[in-house]
Amino acid sequence: VDQPPPTPPAACVLGIDAAWTAHQPSGIALVQASASGWQCRALAPSYAAFLDLAQGIPWDPQVRAQGSGPDPAALLQAGRQLTGVAVDCIAVDMPLATTPITGRRAADNAIASRYGPSGCAVHSPSADRPGPIADQLRADCSSLGYRLHTSTGTPQPFPALIEVYPHVALLALLNRNYRLPYKVSRSSQYWKTEQLSRSERIQRLLQEFEAIKAGLDARIAGIPPFIPEAAVVTTLASLKPVEDMLDGLICAWMGIEHLEGRTTGVGDASAAIWVPTARSAQPTAPEA
Repeated sequence: VDQPPPTPPAACVLGIDAAWTAHQPSGIALVQASASGWQCRALAPSYAAFLDLAQGIPWDPQVRAQGSGPDPAALLQAGRQLTGVAVDCIAVDMPLATTPITGRRAADNAIASRYGPSGCAVHSPSADRPGPIADQLRADCSSLGYRLHTSTGTPQPFPALIEVYPHVALLALLNRNYRLPYKVSRSSQYWKTEQLSRSERIQRLLQEFEAIKAGLDARIAGIPPFIPEAAVVTTLASLKPVEDMLDGLICAWMGIEHLEGRTTGVGDASAAIWVPTARSAQPTAPEA
């Protein structure tokens, strides 16, 4: 049995819940290995807010998160400022491939086949969304030495860029059998038959947020308290940055799993979505 690679001392992972368009914000988390385990070093609801953290400017929940395109060089430099070391793995929730993305990939179809019964099929990428943003991110990371890891069947070097999928990661993280209902934009669909009020839906989302954070807290120390109390939440929209930061943390956790040899690439040599190994060994439907 191959032994997982030893985690480099003070290893560092950047998790990015990357928006498919430049006008939407992207949640981002930075975690680092220490003698006592993995620690959260930074958490932000947008690229700009993350860069601010590296300059010592804290995130203000009252200021609306702004969207922008990713600048990997600036993000990696900020990561180094915050930790003192280079990032070893960038884990991103966005379709990435070694060739331009124009439609569904083998990786998307394989995830749908394997995890569709668990409610975790994937959105279809196109030449427009995320299209150029994804292609540019992959090219920029490659030029900085972060090669995209795909299903090549051979060991691939670090530092690395990987694509991850929070919905599938959460099945393993929280030992659930079905997709978690935590997406703010889908809250009206989740509990349709119950005809919940807005405040009741907010309450349900916050319960899911807390369950996810508890799962992450068990694996990453020092995550700041960023989930608001139900009493202070007046709009569903105000929960979107919280959801984005949770997704950034889930991406970071998957980066940890990848660094430590506990992931499997679902896809082919041009693109792979990395999933927790324990889950990938138990597909819920036959392979196509």
